[in-house]
Amino acid sequence: MKPLSEPLNIAEHFLIGVKPLNIEEVRLALEDVRPHLQVDGGDVELVDVTDDGVVKVRLTGACAGCPMSQMTLKWGVENYLKKKIPDVKTVEAV
Repeated sequence: MKPLSEPLNIAEHFLIGVKPLNIEEVRLALEDVRPHLQVDGGDVELVDVTDDGVVKVRLTGACAGCPMSQMTLKWGVENYLKKKIPDVKTVEAV
């Protein structure tokens, strides 16, 4: 049995019914969100997409130091990605 920290291969995803996220699909969805952040001087950068549906992003510009950045991340970015890509489980800032 492999350790939990080791990523699953494609066959294991199929066997347990987990569909890995398509990084290009996530990247394109973030392009839809980006203009809304840029209006206020912020932006978002894709850092990683994990096998278990976690999208890791970096908020930049005005968003990086904003006290409302967690709300922007969860209510804005995460909600949009979950609607667009149902396999997204959560979005985390790194």
